[in-house]
Amino acid sequence: MAQVAKKGALVRARRLARRYGVTGRAVGAGVLCVAAVALAVLGIVLGGSASGVELERGGEAVEASVGTESGSGPAAPEEKTIWVHVDGAVAVPGVYRIPEGARVNDAVTAAGGLSEGADTSTVNLASVVADGSKVHIPTGEELQASAAGDSGNGSQKVSTTGGGLVNINPATSEELQTLSGVGEATAAAIIEDRESNGLFSSPEDLMRVSGIGEKKFAKIREHICV
Repeated sequence: MAQVAKKGALVRARRLARRYGVTGRAVGAGVLCVAAVALAVLGIVLGGSASGVELERGGEAVEASVGTESGSGPAAPEEKTIWVHVDGAVAVPGVYRIPEGARVNDAVTAAGGLSEGADTSTVNLASVVADGSKVHIPTGEELQASAAGDSGNGSQKVSTTGGGLVNINPATSEELQTLSGVGEATAAAIIEDRESNGLFSSPEDLMRVSGIGEKKFAKIREHICV
C-alpha cells in the first residue's frame, strides 16, 4: 500500500511540474518534497489506525482483568444447620432443618406456626434448640388432662417448662425431683453442674453430672428437654 501511494505521489508531482513549467533538478526536489509530505500524511493515517486498534485491545484486556478479580473473591461461608423434630399443636409436624443456634420459636415457625388450641404457657420459646432434639407444643386440653391425671393418682405434678417436659436448664430443685430416680442430692448436683459448666446443650449432657449414668438417664430421657 505504501509503494502504491508513493508512486501516485510522484506522478502527481511530475504533472504539476509540467503544468507550471518546472523542470530538471527543481522537478526532482519538488517531487521529493511532495513525496515526503505524502508519506508523512500516510504515516499519520496508518499510525492513527494502529493506535486506535491498540487502545481497543487495551480496553478489552482491562475489562477481562476486572472480571477475573471480581470472580475470584472468597466464597461466603456455608451456614451451619441442625435437625429438629417438631410435633404437637403446630400446623405441619415433622423433622426440620434449621440454622444452628436457632430457638424453639424458630423451630415452631419452620413447622408452619402454632395450630388452633396450642398452649405455650409452659413452653420456653426462647430456648436454644439442640441438634437431634424434639420440640413438643401441647394443647390446652393436653395440659389439663395431664394435670388431672397427676392429681388423680396421687403422684407429684411434673413440671411442663418444656412443653409437657422438665426443662433441665431452668428447672428448680423441686421440679427436678419429680423425675424418676432424682432425689434432693441429685437435683442439687444438676444445678451445681449447670452453674459451673454452663447450661446443658442437649438432654444427653445430663449424664455429665455425677450420679447420673446411662441407666438412670434412660428412665428420664422421655421426660426432659433443654
